[in-house]
Amino acid sequence: MTDRALAAADSLIAATRAWRTEPAQDPKVAALALAVSANLPVLLWGEPGIGKSATLQQLADGLGTPMETVIASVHEPSDFAGLPIVGDSPATDGVPMAPPDWAVRLARTGSGLVFFDELSSAPPAVQAALLRVVLERRVGSLQLPPAVRIVAAANPPTSAADGWHLSPPLANRFVHLHWTHDARTVARGLAGTWPAVTVPAVDPRRATTALAKARGAVAGFLTARPGLTHHLPADTEARGGAWPSPRTWEMVLRLLTFHHSAGTAPDVLALAVVGAIGDGAGLEFVTYLDNLDLPDPERVLANPEAFQLPERGDRQLAFLTAVISAVQSKVDRQRWEAGWVVLEKAVQAGVPDVAARAAMDLAALRDRSWPVPPAIDAFAEVLMLSGRLAG
Repeated sequence: MTDRALAAADSLIAATRAWRTEPAQDPKVAALALAVSANLPVLLWGEPGIGKSATLQQLADGLGTPMETVIASVHEPSDFAGLPIVGDSPATDGVPMAPPDWAVRLARTGSGLVFFDELSSAPPAVQAALLRVVLERRVGSLQLPPAVRIVAAANPPTSAADGWHLSPPLANRFVHLHWTHDARTVARGLAGTWPAVTVPAVDPRRATTALAKARGAVAGFLTARPGLTHHLPADTEARGGAWPSPRTWEMVLRLLTFHHSAGTAPDVLALAVVGAIGDGAGLEFVTYLDNLDLPDPERVLANPEAFQLPERGDRQLAFLTAVISAVQSKVDRQRWEAGWVVLEKAVQAGVPDVAARAAMDLAALRDRSWPVPPAIDAFAEVLMLSGRLAG
């Protein structure tokens, strides 16, 4: 009788946990999906009990991939660095570091999502051990498969049990997203319908142009604002969040590439970019993108005589960088020569200094069997000094 009563109770509990999903527009969820699609580690900041874990489980279900949850605060450094296992010949073979079971399951599956929860409650020694896991995807002697995605969650130090600020090296490895709840979403979800979490679909046909435009935009911005290439905040709390560094600018490059390729919304990109490089640099870069409006480099290479060089210096550099990046992605004689037509127009527009760096990169792509185009004469001196042009 007791077993039947418990079975009925369990059946009722299962009914309370059953729900359906529907498409919904939530920029922070879309920013999470964009970063996960780009395979960038994401850190969700939010108060306890607001649905971070549930959102990630929906994301894993949508990807059709398993999720492994690891409570970082209850682990020792050796759980991430690996436990030494002495073999038959340690002097010859060394001592391997045995990985934990969750890492072995992910490696066996070949893909998955690993969720490090309560990161801000993990002591500094554990955070240090996580550095290699997050950056290199190594757990002990085990290399996690490239398809494994990493997401973490943290409560603000004021809300976390024995909370710690994140160390700057660990914080600088994440895209930081601030997680909040929406009362209407919660009400509808408890009524049986939660918003679906979908990963943006990358269009392979846009990939080359997307990468070229992203390279141009990032290079143009950092040339105009070199002080934002690396800026470590002064206070401890800010160092534990998002701030600009060459590593996080590389994250922005990937986010922007995926944004162009998948066609995500501008506000979604803005949240992800700010999450990578912080409020100040992120908002300035997003504003820069709004005013950039680069021409499609592939269309320019297809008809280089028809385009006009942008007037602003930062846009000129961004555009020329995008064109050379597009040539690099698929090098042939026709595209290479079209690149020189573009650079020649930059010289005619009176900005040879802007085109000089691009000329050196383009010259390095030349096949020795290709004749030297007349447009190269304008850069002969700088190319000979750099060793790109002999004689």
